[in-house]
Amino acid sequence: MRSRLAARSARLVLAAAAVTALAATSTACSPDDVEDTGSSPAASASASAGKTDSPSAGESVSASASGSGGSSDSGSSDAKTEASGDGDKSGYGQSCGTNDLDFKVTSETQAGGYYLVTAKAKSGITCYLDVNTPSVSFGSGDEGLASPVGQGGEDPIKLTGSAVAYTGISPKTTNTDGGVEFENVIISVTNDDPNPAELKLPDTATVDKPIVTNWATDRAEAVPVIV
Repeated sequence: MRSRLAARSARLVLAAAAVTALAATSTACSPDDVEDTGSSPAASASASAGKTDSPSAGESVSASASGSGGSSDSGSSDAKTEASGDGDKSGYGQSCGTNDLDFKVTSETQAGGYYLVTAKAKSGITCYLDVNTPSVSFGSGDEGLASPVGQGGEDPIKLTGSAVAYTGISPKTTNTDGGVEFENVIISVTNDDPNPAELKLPDTATVDKPIVTNWATDRAEAVPVIV
């Protein structure tokens, strides 16, 4: 009787020990413990930093496209403005100043003798002779001022490259023996030009009531004749 009781007690003790061990094992590996381990402060901080510092791919592409579109619109506007400005300037040119031109004087025998002045724009210059008649004088006195005779004339005359304009100067229009001799003639494109040109004559001129023609592109129209 004692033996059976002792054996039964031993089995109960072993069973209790097994249940205790199983309960301890279940507690150590519980889902709560696993979740807590995965949600440690270090892991949470790392995940949070990754979300904050890394913008989404969609946001990056959207910003890039927006910036590109803005630059394109600005460039198009500038190009249109520049083209419009160039269009506004077409057909316009500067008036010739005397210092924009090179002059040549030759002695001619027609109409009793006169001086032919050829004007040409200096290299790289394009300008217009807006005033039809040049201002011409021998010396600084009024008696040496040439009077226009109204021959020829084109308004305006464009001078550039090899294009030239002509004017003719007759130093003496009287039949008397009098007159004043000059070796140079002063010419300017307007009466108030601040830079008149003084040209050396090919010979000495006897001056008495001189005359001058208008500018012309045909040298035949630059022969001065009193009518």
